[in-house]
Amino acid sequence: MDNLWLTVAAILVLLMQGGFILLEAGSTRMKNAGHIAGKTVFTVGIASLVFWAVGYGFIYGDGNPIIGLSNFFYGDFADGYGSVDFFFQLTFAAIALTIAFGGFAERGKLAAYAIFAVLFSAFVYPLVAHWIWSDDGWLAGLGKQDFAGSTVVHLTGAMAALAATIMLKPRLGKYGKNGQVNDLSGHNQVFTALGVLILWVGWFGFNAGSTGGVADAFFGYVALNTQLAAGAGTIAALFLVWAINGKADVPTTLNGALAGLVAITASCAFVEPWAAVVIGVIGGLIVVVSMKMFDKLKIDDPIFALSVHGIAGIWGTLSNGLFATPELAAYNGSGSAGLFYGGGFEQLGVQALSVVVCALFAFVASYLLLLVTKGLVGGTLRVTEEEEILGLDMSEHGSYGYPENVQSSHSKTGS
Repeated sequence: MDNLWLTVAAILVLLMQGGFILLEAGSTRMKNAGHIAGKTVFTVGIASLVFWAVGYGFIYGDGNPIIGLSNFFYGDFADGYGSVDFFFQLTFAAIALTIAFGGFAERGKLAAYAIFAVLFSAFVYPLVAHWIWSDDGWLAGLGKQDFAGSTVVHLTGAMAALAATIMLKPRLGKYGKNGQVNDLSGHNQVFTALGVLILWVGWFGFNAGSTGGVADAFFGYVALNTQLAAGAGTIAALFLVWAINGKADVPTTLNGALAGLVAITASCAFVEPWAAVVIGVIGGLIVVVSMKMFDKLKIDDPIFALSVHGIAGIWGTLSNGLFATPELAAYNGSGSAGLFYGGGFEQLGVQALSVVVCALFAFVASYLLLLVTKGLVGGTLRVTEEEEILGLDMSEHGSYGYPENVQSSHSKTGS
């Protein structure tokens, strides 16, 4: 039953890729929709092969506190239980990669996606995961708490996205010469909302699946905290953006739901339900502020990966150091109680250290690997101005995701 549950959870996490397809496509323009859908499936394929070849071994192989050094090209028909865990862990690696590619949206070359998918899946994500989730990882040895990946998956992916969006520079027309921020609206809020709902459902595989089994039905408790935080994040973001703008902006509200989910990912097995609500509320509030902050800094983040997965991921990681209970820390065998439960600053310090170290490593390593990628794809990660205006559907693939609508629109506007 434990292995059946873990397999079901892995399938839920894999189906989250469908949520990312709808979320990213809906949040960007119609002329890039087919490209977004296709590159997501394509790069999940790359991540799968790289994880099989070296990724799993770098995370869970026998090695040292920095990296694993065995279990490459994983597979043994006599070890079906191990294969279940491998499949589950693979889906997490693919999610981190998809988050990273948020920084490429609407302007990255397909060849750059392909090469960076290999490099990130081999040399960035596995090291962070080893440090935190492997028994001999150095942050695990300090008692780092990250139950399902606010740091390992979300912050790591977001820092790679930050490196990419800085290197690629903003999309054409996003920022005016006098500093104004132009709204390059996504083409389908219904797609975006459906994508968020699919991600929300998939998150129960992400968080509740990370219990690794069905003993004591603890996965139900984790699911409860996950649901409460998501709901709280949605409501908090809606009311804050409503208060600021006078309108209940739909994309911001949806990002509030995701921020609540990202924030509770680290702490879902360590906190009480009331704390899950607080964590979700703060996640929903900070994502609204963060989205505006990055625009003021002229960092173009089309699907708000930096805010949803990065800033909310940081908050979620730190929240363990505040709200983790001594009973749940003991139950999960990781770390100690948080500040509000008599644990002092010890756990908060470990959580903060992990944020700084992992964020810096993921950003610097991704930036360097993007420089390598840039050299391999002809000196630039970005499509030409003409190709960006035309849209990546046509320039990279030769056909539109919406052939009738886009071709008709172009014939009328001449764009």
